[in-house]
Amino acid sequence: MPDDAQAMVRALTPADDTPSMKALVYKGPGLKAYEDHARPQIIAPTDAIVKITKTTICGTDLHILKGDVPTCAPGRILGHEGVGVIDAVGPAVTAFKPGDRVLISCVSACGRCEFCRKGMFSHCTTGGWILGNTIDGTQAEFVRTPHADTSLYPIPAGADEEALVMLSDILPTGFECGVLNGKVQPGATVAIVGSGPIGMAALLTAQFYSPAQIIMIDLDDSRLEIARRFGATATINSADGKAVEALMTMTGGRGVDTAIEAVGVPATFELCEGIVAAGGVIANIGVHGVPVSLHLERLWDRNIAITTRLVDTSSTPMLLNILRANKIDPKRLITHHFKLDQILEAYETFGAAAKTHALKVIIAA
Repeated sequence: MPDDAQAMVRALTPADDTPSMKALVYKGPGLKAYEDHARPQIIAPTDAIVKITKTTICGTDLHILKGDVPTCAPGRILGHEGVGVIDAVGPAVTAFKPGDRVLISCVSACGRCEFCRKGMFSHCTTGGWILGNTIDGTQAEFVRTPHADTSLYPIPAGADEEALVMLSDILPTGFECGVLNGKVQPGATVAIVGSGPIGMAALLTAQFYSPAQIIMIDLDDSRLEIARRFGATATINSADGKAVEALMTMTGGRGVDTAIEAVGVPATFELCEGIVAAGGVIANIGVHGVPVSLHLERLWDRNIAITTRLVDTSSTPMLLNILRANKIDPKRLITHHFKLDQILEAYETFGAAAKTHALKVIIAA
């Protein structure tokens, strides 16, 4: 065989010594494993490889494990949040270099396509929410991040990495999908249905706009107590099925200007339909895996708006500034810490939040 043909064969043959790493891998509905996996490599010139230092688990990861996200195929490394250190960059990356500490956005954005030019980075034609969904994610020792220049953020000197992990997804999601889409205004009345991590993020960021009331609704008294410490003006335990009546009593029969759905099940969305005031907004954050009834027979004449959104992370620079100015403390959301080799235990803890009182977990690589 000619030398040039032999060289081509060698180039196309996978190397036996491909570096490996540990990762949390989705194996199909209800199944996951912590196992060896090939390390990611630079594929496109705009890629970066990031060595993960801190990551976390999202409620969306639990939805994937339930089979609610069909775009995520078995064999995928989960996770779309984290901070780390640049290990390698493609030749077209100009904003970062190996050794830089970075925040990884849950949304990858090319910055050039039609949707990116509209600020709808979640719908980027070559990006969007792909990490831990359609490409391998951050619950591993290393991750490949596409469109590195526009999908990573430099970590400010002296910044707390654990606090920054909350800016990968949960804070911009609660803020953009709940507070901004819900058109929260000074003096308004807001109800947040679901006092889990994303509901708490909406609670923290809604206070930027000084609403008169923020009413948290949940089944768990311990989470409602945390919500009061985080700034909720009132709480309702919905376990008795009378949350609508309780809220209407609180608001003099009017309902709320903004109802934020932060769970992702039919009962909580329908609860929002029952408590929204005339002229109000229902802002959906939850990931819904089954159909929900829309009661137009009650709502057709109420002048309401219903909004849906996947986080765009367009607010991340602003949230970084607020964090730097000590105007918000996202570390309050962190309840548990684990090492990467304890990630299966971390999933058990996060998935049994009613028993463990978990909000966000930090996983250190």
